[in-house]
Amino acid sequence: MYRIRAFEDALLGLQQANKVQGLVQLCQGQEASVVGSVYPLRQTDWMLATYRGHGHAIAKGTSLRPLMAEMLGKVTGCCKGKGGPMHLTDMTVRNPGIHPVVGAHLPIAVGIGMSCSRLEPGSVCLVDFGDGAAQCGVFHESLNLASLWKLPVIFVCENNQYAVSIPFHEASATRTVAERAAAYAMPGVFVDGMDVIAVLNASQDAVERARRGEGPTLIECSTYRFVGHSQHDPDNGLKYRTAEEMESWRQRDPIVTFRAVLVECGVTDEAIQEQESSGRADVEDAVQFALDSPCPELEEAYRDVY
Repeated sequence: MYRIRAFEDALLGLQQANKVQGLVQLCQGQEASVVGSVYPLRQTDWMLATYRGHGHAIAKGTSLRPLMAEMLGKVTGCCKGKGGPMHLTDMTVRNPGIHPVVGAHLPIAVGIGMSCSRLEPGSVCLVDFGDGAAQCGVFHESLNLASLWKLPVIFVCENNQYAVSIPFHEASATRTVAERAAAYAMPGVFVDGMDVIAVLNASQDAVERARRGEGPTLIECSTYRFVGHSQHDPDNGLKYRTAEEMESWRQRDPIVTFRAVLVECGVTDEAIQEQESSGRADVEDAVQFALDSPCPELEEAYRDVY
């Protein structure tokens, strides 16, 4: 979680310094949902995420150097600089891509789930999406087919309370996303998305259920983004949410609260600081690597085109 936060903070600084081309949409505050859901996956499992998916890539195992280089559009990036922040792919960790079109990756996850069922029994596919995607028609189609065919897909809705600027309660007829699972004959789990252990337990149960061939699960993680929707939301969303609301969520910062849990379990402050120092150093190294890396040659634009 700390490495993700450090990476995203550095990426925000690079974006503000005009080192990043295009939109950057960050996940500070949502690290518990990210790490807790991805942690139970094996290397052979698949994962898809939204445009706010840089943290998911780190959690799945993408190396920081090529990841940061990709953010800056450099040839040393994991997509040779062609993906950037919004189209990141890393097949070395079975991440077929983060997707900028809201909800468009949900049927892709169903297709991967079908492949797992037929070609790789025991493998699963986890797909992360936001509360905005839960209002799209493709959400219902995907859950219906995954349940009908008992596919090993774990649907994880990171409900950060706002689809850009629209509060969830103004866009949903249901109180939660999780309760919709009943319509598709699958378990629906609502979990505190600021508690990494709670998310981990829910994801572990869903992954094990999928591996047993019992079909999909819908998990809703109630979480919060500490930053604006993108750089076009520079005041961190104060036009549509209050400073009091933001502060109440910041009091539940998943990194701070989990650090307290570790201390209660006997982990020393020194050990925690050592891990955080190591994470910062790795991110600083990745930033320097990305800045020093060359941009692609012009001819690269005509390669790998389908």
